[in-house]
Amino acid sequence: MKSSRWWQRTLILALLSVSVVAPVFFVYHRLNLSPYARREFQEDISSVTFRTDPLQLNAIGQEGVEELEEPKEVVYKEKDFGSTNSSIQQKINDCEKSKIQGCRNNILERNEFNQDTRQDLKAQQKELFSIVEDENIFNTTVTHNQSMHTHSKKTADANVEVKDKKSMPRATQNHQSSRPQPRRVLNQKVLEIKDQIIRARAYLGFASPGSSSRLMKELKLRIKEMERALGTATKDSELSRSALQKMRHMEASLSKADRAFPDCTAMATKLRAMNQKTEGEIRYQQRETTYLVHLAARTTPRGVHCLSMQLTADYFALRPEYRKLPNENKINDPKLHHYVVFSDNVLACAVVVNSTISNAKKQGKLVFHVVTNSLNFPAIWMWFLLNPPGKATVHIQSIENFEWLLKYNTFKEQNSSDPRFTSELNYLRFYLPDIFPTLNKVVLFDHDVVVQQDLSRLWNVNMKGKVNAAVGTCQEGETSFHRMDTFINFSDPFIANRFDVNACTWAFGMNLFDLQQWRRQNLTALYHSYLQMGSERPLLKTGSLPLGWLTFYNKTMILDKRWQILGLGYDSDVDKNQIEWAAVIHFDGIRKPWLDIAMGRYRSYWTKFVEFDHPILQRCNLQA
Repeated sequence: MKSSRWWQRTLILALLSVSVVAPVFFVYHRLNLSPYARREFQEDISSVTFRTDPLQLNAIGQEGVEELEEPKEVVYKEKDFGSTNSSIQQKINDCEKSKIQGCRNNILERNEFNQDTRQDLKAQQKELFSIVEDENIFNTTVTHNQSMHTHSKKTADANVEVKDKKSMPRATQNHQSSRPQPRRVLNQKVLEIKDQIIRARAYLGFASPGSSSRLMKELKLRIKEMERALGTATKDSELSRSALQKMRHMEASLSKADRAFPDCTAMATKLRAMNQKTEGEIRYQQRETTYLVHLAARTTPRGVHCLSMQLTADYFALRPEYRKLPNENKINDPKLHHYVVFSDNVLACAVVVNSTISNAKKQGKLVFHVVTNSLNFPAIWMWFLLNPPGKATVHIQSIENFEWLLKYNTFKEQNSSDPRFTSELNYLRFYLPDIFPTLNKVVLFDHDVVVQQDLSRLWNVNMKGKVNAAVGTCQEGETSFHRMDTFINFSDPFIANRFDVNACTWAFGMNLFDLQQWRRQNLTALYHSYLQMGSERPLLKTGSLPLGWLTFYNKTMILDKRWQILGLGYDSDVDKNQIEWAAVIHFDGIRKPWLDIAMGRYRSYWTKFVEFDHPILQRCNLQA
């Protein structure tokens, strides 16, 4: 009995000993490291484990320093393809580069150890040591904004770069070294994530339809993870730390796919096909965006339409004796400063009047003439009854009251669907002497301008016999730059013989007109002749600007551009300093400040002159 127990205990102890010793022996036999290799491997592991600088660890280690691109290698040469997209070529080069990066990730991840053979492990360790050594050299030698590409194998491109640097004049080298080092690209990691997703999808395209291999499932999972990690981020600072970890996992998966699909030529063909498809989708989206933006520019916002309807109802609810505007005796006084606005937009007229008055030193000398159509006449009239302009005077007229205009019969249907070009209000500016027969000078405003300074100095400008004073758009290099042939057909002999294509152009928006000189030179009749010729043959593009260039050719005095800054309705890069010191800012273009498509960075210059706490504005849900 005792002997059987003794044997049982001996057997149990033997089994326990085997279970403890066998794994150790198995791992040691599996690795089969020589003393030299084992010591080298231990040194490498200890250096990674006990480093105090987290910026040097793997992919996370490169977050805090300026990113260095690895050297580009020539993977293949293909003469059948002509000019290839530069981004596609970069993807092709990355196909080879991912092999090196995959080796690094395979060594660092534990689950990859047991899958590699003894020979692969030694080769990967040597490659890793060479890569780490090269990166250390890079970090100590790169001190300026030139991106130095080095590799353990010296390629021909690297030799050419060294020769060019040696042959460069010393003065040029000193100049380049004195340049300030640029900031690190803020969206480098975001772009890398997008590139990884593209590469993963390209690999999925190589698989046969319905394939359910382990690698394909892994790539699909990595793509979903990366898309969730990326989200709506556009900068590296918006990425989470888990996103960087998932980047390493994705790179490991891509290295597996790279070994499974080593044909880089097939990868290039696939990426080109994806690139062409994506470019086609981009062009389609751009066309759709352009169409929708132009459609939004042609429509009236619901809040503005509601305001017009509410004001119209209030106007007709008033008794006639309560509809009179103050200071009617000033509207024909030529000694005062008369401003003219042609508009069918209540809020736009209100901003022009409010901004001019708030910056004027002598408000009693201001007279505003608002000309509109019969549909919006009651609303605009009611607005200024509810919001009187203080000491200034407002005079409102309807185009239907100009019976003399019928004899001209010039408002024909224009070849355009844009109401900015088809509206009769757009062409009334050529009849200023007839609309205001008692006035000598007027300043014409477009209804999309905002006045920021006192304009009394403008009335003292010596026009030197010119009819029109306007800000020029003939400065080459500026966004507002236009040549005469931009809107006028200089292939027509009549135009080519009478006008200089290089003559200085100018802009509507804020124009000072000498009506006396206008009448003496009978420019309205000249305008009619050009309008008639334009209807008979393709002489000019639709709109009042080319007609103005022809009518006031050699009759326009160019003002300093500080009087009016253009481009706030289409240019997103107007200098803020220029906006601040401009007397008038003009939201020319389709992105008007009262529309939802307005540029947010400029809209506050317009909204600060709208009283959004007004009850009628709140009733129509109009907000800043």
